[in-house]
Amino acid sequence: MISRIKLSAIALLLPGMLYAQSTKNLSLAEAIQLGVENSKNLKRSQNKIDESIAKLHMAKDNALPTAEASFLYNHAEIPTNQLSIGGANPIHLPNRADAFVGTLGVKELIYGGGKLRYAEESTRLLTEVARLDADKDKEEISYAVINTYYSLFKVLQSKKVVAQNLESIASQLKQAERFFSQGIVTKNDVLRFQLQQANVSLTEMEIENNRKILNYNLDILLGMNEDTEVVPADPSDNLKTVGTLTSYMDIAFANRQEMKQFDIRNKVADVNIKSVKANTLPTVGVGADLYYINPSGKFIPPSNQFIVPMTISANVSWNIGTLWTNKHKITDARIQQKDVEFQKDIFSDQVKTEINRNYQNYQLAINKIKVLETSIAQATENDKLLASKYKNNVASAIDRIDAETLLYQAKINLELAKADAGLAYYTLLKSTGKISQ
Repeated sequence: MISRIKLSAIALLLPGMLYAQSTKNLSLAEAIQLGVENSKNLKRSQNKIDESIAKLHMAKDNALPTAEASFLYNHAEIPTNQLSIGGANPIHLPNRADAFVGTLGVKELIYGGGKLRYAEESTRLLTEVARLDADKDKEEISYAVINTYYSLFKVLQSKKVVAQNLESIASQLKQAERFFSQGIVTKNDVLRFQLQQANVSLTEMEIENNRKILNYNLDILLGMNEDTEVVPADPSDNLKTVGTLTSYMDIAFANRQEMKQFDIRNKVADVNIKSVKANTLPTVGVGADLYYINPSGKFIPPSNQFIVPMTISANVSWNIGTLWTNKHKITDARIQQKDVEFQKDIFSDQVKTEINRNYQNYQLAINKIKVLETSIAQATENDKLLASKYKNNVASAIDRIDAETLLYQAKINLELAKADAGLAYYTLLKSTGKISQ
């Protein structure tokens, strides 16, 4: 009997234990950290950085000496091995001949107009661009987590208010049914409360559906199991007081990854111009070659039957034609650099308008909260007044329902406005390129 009681108790507790295991309380900071740590996009960004670093090493390798070695074995069959030229004695050749020839050469470019140095510098700058791309992706991931986190919080707050609304409607419905049985109100009044209850229940179903969608999306963003129910903390506490619009402009122009990338790309374009100009300069190289010639036919020849000559060379070359064929390439490179400057100017204007819009939106969100707090106080007072009038059969059921609907709508609007204000603040920070501020 005792064991059965224990099993029954475990059976009752098991669903709650399983639910607890699939529920996770998560602060906004923890959510951002998980999103960054588990982002597949950021892992791909790191792979791009590694690729750029590998290209940088390859560019450095181009400055190293080149070396080439070869070894050749040659066998010849000579069917006609007697050669007579004019009236001279004939020359007798062997029926067959074997020879071993080996070469080893080392070459080094001493001066190539600086093209190798420019290639290395350009690749190094592009590596910095890849790192800034990764920083930008991190900002985007963080904001995606923040956006989804706030959306889930808004839905849960709405669900909480709707649950309170349903509880109040159920109480009002019981009261209406009691009044109907006493002949104080009509059946129509009872039906109105039942209709209101059905409408709010439909709203609750829609909210729950949105919660499941947002919760799943957040689980994917954070790299958690898809069945984990996230319980967000209130991210709207202690709403920030913003500084001046100019201060956010200054932060953006100092921190936006895109602005830094434009500066780097301008440097890349400058290096490219120098590299194109280097086409008109001569190149200087040196080399050394070692030969092994063994006509004896034996892999290890007897003494004095092979030679090992060594040569040292220097080479200067100059493609003179580039003096008149290269000028248009230089012009094209300068046009490309100018285009980078135009792109930066255009983007600067976009940043200004983006920050101004986000700054004004945050100010509006803060002002909405103040107005809604006042409206809740008014709606609460109106609800109390209509509740009293309805009990005294002075107000109609419609008036009572309208007053209650206005109160709970104001409560929902306030919760949404607080979350919207928090998200608006992070949207403003994102436009400055410093979302972690």
